[in-house]
Amino acid sequence: MVLATRPQCQIVKRAEQIGVPVVFVPMRGAFDLASTFALARYLRRESIQVVNTHSGIDSWIGALAAKIARTPVLVRTRHLNLPLRRNWLNFVHYLPDRLVSCGEVMRTHLVEGCGFPSEQICNIPTGIDFPKFLPSATRERVRQGLGVVESTFLVLMVGIIRSVKRYEIALKAFASFLELFPNAHLMIVGDGPVREEMESLAKNLGISKSVTFAGYRENVPDLMASSDAFLLTSKSEGVPQVVTQALGLGLPVVATAVGGVPELIEHEKTGLLVPAEDPEAVKDALVRLAKDPVKAKQMGAEGKIRAHARFSLNAMLNTTEHLLVELVGSKERTRDES
Repeated sequence: MVLATRPQCQIVKRAEQIGVPVVFVPMRGAFDLASTFALARYLRRESIQVVNTHSGIDSWIGALAAKIARTPVLVRTRHLNLPLRRNWLNFVHYLPDRLVSCGEVMRTHLVEGCGFPSEQICNIPTGIDFPKFLPSATRERVRQGLGVVESTFLVLMVGIIRSVKRYEIALKAFASFLELFPNAHLMIVGDGPVREEMESLAKNLGISKSVTFAGYRENVPDLMASSDAFLLTSKSEGVPQVVTQALGLGLPVVATAVGGVPELIEHEKTGLLVPAEDPEAVKDALVRLAKDPVKAKQMGAEGKIRAHARFSLNAMLNTTEHLLVELVGSKERTRDES
């Protein structure tokens, strides 16, 4: 496996850590022909058999480069539950041998809402390496490092701070929650284009002392294991990996019932689902967890069992490997027959 990405991307560090070769491609835009032809030359020279793209710009550059290099198999993985405009102006959507969705709701949307042939789409849920996604420190030690006492009800959010995640809903809900639980604390882990706006909103709501914007952190398992609830308030999602991670650690989850989230959470059994754009519903769900820690712990335990059974890394890898081997074999048989 080889990773083609921009030099400044965070994933480069991870690839280097685990020994995955990296090819740097500027990818300045969808029609960056220099990047396209540079990648095509690499694909041809190294006899790459499969190109798998994951986002917008890389799907244009990767798809065109694969076709120029005559790479046998092209796969696009779709991580977001947003429309793909399938028309000749966006002809790149016609090129992949398969589109991989990360949830059934995404697959259904691509077929029924965007007009993709059902045989072109397959669903492979994102898997978590649960044996490795474990805390490295005790709850007490992590809380001491955060300056949070044991009696504090700690709510955690993790993700890119961008508009679709609707952090303003979380902040408004938490402001109301603090009226009932004044010692509670909200920790927001991540960075993004609307972080300053959200920090200003927290200040305007008068809750800055009860909210920490922690930025990018490597110790997410530690933070999850030291928290009392995980919160997601997005207005649109695919199948959010961070929710699967939280469930896998037995952390009770409150999340908006959007996209593939209901595929992860069984309401009232493995977590609490709330409507999007509803701060009052979010507050009420957090209150339920805070008032009934026994029920919260029970939901966390049920969520952990479900996550480990259905959304493990091994399950994802086995299904992905089977798909790619099947596609490569089919192309080779077609070539031999011709």
